[in-house]
Parts: sequence; C-alpha cells; structure tokens
Amino acid sequence: MTNFDDILLEVGVFGRFQKRIFSLVSLVSIPWAFIYVGVVFQGFTPEHWCRNPSAEELRRTCGWTLEEEQRYTVPLVNGSTGPEYSRCRMYDVDWNSTAVSCEGAPLLNFTKDAPVIDCKDGWVYNYGERKTFAMEFNLVCSDAWKVDLSQSVLNLGFLLGTIVIGYLADRFGRKICFIVSSVVNGITGVLVAFSPTSEALLILRGVCGFTIKGGWMAGYVLITELVGVDHRRIVGIIYQKFFSVGIIILPLIAYFITDWRWIQVAISVPYFIFLIYYWLIPESPRWLFSQKQTGRAVAIVEKLAKENGRCLSPLTEKLTDGEATEVQMPSFLDLFRTPKIRRCTFILMFNWFVCAVVYQGLIMRVGILGGNVYVDFLISGAVEFPSAVIILLTIERVGRRLPFGIATVMAGVACLTAAFIPEDAYWAKTAVACVGRLGITISFELVCFMNSELYPTFMRNLGVAVCSTLCDIGGMAAPFILYRLASIWLELPLVVFGEYCLLADILINTTLNNYHLPDHFKTSIHFLNFSLPELQAFIPVHPKLSPGDPLWLQVFVPTSFIISDSIL
Repeated sequence: MTNFDDILLEVGVFGRFQKRIFSLVSLVSIPWAFIYVGVVFQGFTPEHWCRNPSAEELRRTCGWTLEEEQRYTVPLVNGSTGPEYSRCRMYDVDWNSTAVSCEGAPLLNFTKDAPVIDCKDGWVYNYGERKTFAMEFNLVCSDAWKVDLSQSVLNLGFLLGTIVIGYLADRFGRKICFIVSSVVNGITGVLVAFSPTSEALLILRGVCGFTIKGGWMAGYVLITELVGVDHRRIVGIIYQKFFSVGIIILPLIAYFITDWRWIQVAISVPYFIFLIYYWLIPESPRWLFSQKQTGRAVAIVEKLAKENGRCLSPLTEKLTDGEATEVQMPSFLDLFRTPKIRRCTFILMFNWFVCAVVYQGLIMRVGILGGNVYVDFLISGAVEFPSAVIILLTIERVGRRLPFGIATVMAGVACLTAAFIPEDAYWAKTAVACVGRLGITISFELVCFMNSELYPTFMRNLGVAVCSTLCDIGGMAAPFILYRLASIWLELPLVVFGEYCLLADILINTTLNNYHLPDHFKTSIHFLNFSLPELQAFIPVHPKLSPGDPLWLQVFVPTSFIISDSIL
C-alpha cells in the first residue's frame, strides 16, 4: 500500500508546482500582519488635552498656537516621565470674562488659583490632519481602556476562529476555508472602516479576527501538506516571514494615508484578491485521500507531476491514505494525565503566553514612545528577518532548546536593559529594544516547533491546539499589560516583559532535559521518560503482546494505525 509521502518522493517533494502554490498562498501573511498590528497606527493616541470652546475662540482671536492654548488652559500634573500637562483635567474658568487678555503673563495669573475639573467638551488632539479611531471616538482618559479592548477583542476572534475554522478545514477542505475566509476578511475589514460608534468598532474587529487567523492557518496547512516532510520546516518559517514583510509595509501605508478609515480599507481590500485563488491553487491532495476522494486527489497529483517534470508509476493507481484508517483520538485529559506530560503541557502553555505577550507588547510599545512612530516601527520590523536565518542554521545542528534559551534570555535581558537606559540615549535604547524584538521573534517561532515535536505522535495535534490557545490569550492580555502599566511608569512594561522571558527560559530548561526533541513515537517515549504504566494510561498494551516485550513495541503495535505524520 502506497501513501501520499511515497508518491511525493516520486513526483517531487518541493518542485515547481509546490513552489508556485507556496508563493501564492504565502502572500496572505502580509495583510494578516496589517490587521494584527494595525492598531499601532489606527488606534494611536496623540498628545491631547481638554477642549474648551471659549478658549478655542480666544486662541483664534489672539493668534495662539495649540501649545500656548494648552499651557494656558490645563494644569501641570506628575506623569510617568515627570511633570506634564494634564490630559484629562482643565481649569474651570470663564474664558469670556473681560478680565482675560491675550497676554501670556496675565493669563497665567488668571488661572493660577482656578479650580480644576474633568474635561466636559471633548478634547483637542495635536496630530495635524491625521485621524485615528482613538481621536474620533474620544477613547482617552476614562475610556482609554477601549483601545486596549479593541486589540483584545481581535485576539479573542483569533482564538475562536482558529478552533472553528480549523474544524471546518478538516471537515470541508483547506482550499475552500482559505478562499471563503479571505472573502469574509475583506468584507468585514471594509465594514470596520464604516463603524459609526466605538461599540460597533469592537464588534466588527472581533468578527474580522474570527476569520483572519483561521484562514491563515488553513493556508499554512495546505502548503505544508503539499511538500515533503523534510521541507515543511523551511516552508513554515518562510510562510511566517511574509508576516514580517507586512510589518515593513504597514508603516508606509499609514504614513501616506492619514485617515484610519481609509487605512482600514487599504489593508482589507487585498483579501478580495485571494478570491481568484479558487482557480489558481488546488485542494490538498493529502486531505482528499484522507476523505476517500481518490479520483480528485490523483488528478491533482498528475498535474503536480507534469509541472514538476516527473512521471507517475502504476503505483499511483493503488494510492490510498495509509494514515486515514480509523484512529483512536486522545482526549483533552490526556494532556494532564501523568506528572511528566502535565508539566510539559503547563510549561508550554506558559511559553506560548509569554511569547505572545512580549512580541505583541513590543510591537504596540512603538506607538507610545513619543518618537517618529513610522521610522521606529519600520526599524523594529526589519530586525525580524534575521530570525529565519538563525533558526535554519541552528536547530538542526544544536537542537531547539539551546537556541530557544539563548533567544529568550536575550529578549529578557534586552527588555530589562532598555528600561533603565536614559531617554536622552535614544539610539542606544532603540538598538537594545531591537535586540529584544529579534530574540522574542526567534522564541516565538521555536516554541511552535518544540510544541509540535515534544508530544508523542498520537496526541501531538491536540497538544499543539490546546497549548497554542494561550498565544491568543496572551494577545488579549498584551494591550492591557502595556498601556495600563505604562500609565504608571513608561518603562514598567519592559520590566514585566523581561521578567516573563527569564521565567520562561528557566521553566523550559527544567523541562527539556535533552535538546534532541522526538520526531517519532518511539523517541518521544525515551525523551519524556514514560514508564509503562504511564503509557498504558493513554493506550492499553496490545492483547497479543506480553509485558516482557520491549517497551517501544508494546506501545507501537497498538498505535500503528494512528496518524503519524503531523503537519506541524
């Protein structure tokens, strides 16, 4: 019996056909990056202070600048970086009084002992002609948390959508889920641009997030199922690097488009382009074989062979999915059944959480530093590219644990160091922060590999699905950790990020006592150091075998029918 991997060896594991499909599908990572971190520009909160209509009229009469109006109308308060003008309080004075003149000194005396009240007529934003949804909906002061919530709702959509669309992709196919989700992404993305209220904005961003990540994952599954096992790792890494390309392009879009609504349209419309992929990309033949749709699968394999310049042997006529027979599915409780596997599960969950919080936190932090947000964002995005080269050069030589440990420590130390570098050493602070960004990018990509390879084959997919949900939960927590802590001390989020990274490194090193992670069920037994009773807690020993038989044989025989080729 021949399975799909045998046929790939015959028609090409990564030939012209696969490279064409890979190039097309990878493009979906670019607009996903736009949506994922677009809040940095669309939800940017510029310098602002209480609006006073009478003071505005006086400013026009006296020819004051916005800075002068701010100085005359709002009090100084102690901020996270020292004295600053209040953003949420103003002097309660009658600006129509005849005692008010256009001179600076008398004005300061006029407001010297005036009472201070909360803003009551909105805010003045010092951001030129640019518009963000934080400005339009006045999401500042007591409503500032709604900007955080807008990103958290998006990540909640990611979480739910990954589960639902992941199921639908297994049920109805990778291609159709990729196409449909892309069209829905375009529609909901454009609807976000027409949000009439902040509440509508939150709801639509959640709906948008629901389809975006699930569709991205469907594309990832599709391309990894088309290539040979040895090429999946590099395909997965490069697929994610297109996300970094999107991060580089986003500040350019935001720089030339000044209104957040039109930015939203610009980053959503590309999803409609993927509709033509219905005629350009195939369904996953591996999935078709698993669904017993051999005729359609063989037709795709024949096209694959023709484009790759290969010929098919008669074995194709006997092609079946040797992995699609009835399987014994592990349960959620299997991830916590024994002490060893329970420890691995909890620590991997924590590492997913840390990587998501720190990675997203460092990205969004660019928007609150006060420098040129476009240049800073572009630089911080560019430093992600070396991560792919570093991973590819190290993981096959020294394993996963060592690069992950070094990268995580590097990110943690960089965050802690940057927090205490003086503000006047701007470029030194930026350089150290970029080192942290590179480190957490490497860690983020490696934790996915470690998660998929750490568990035994029969529970690998379940282990990745459950542990990676903490990635989206971390994304939900990141904006609140960043913005709320920064209101106390601007660098406090960096201190927290650094501590998270160092703790993650300590935990992963106490768990992965061998950096040669298992690729097969037999090696995973030795790696996790399971005892026979612990293994029998998952799968009973085959009745035809005796307890005296080798351990790997006792567990391999009854599980030989289980899916052994995890796409992750």
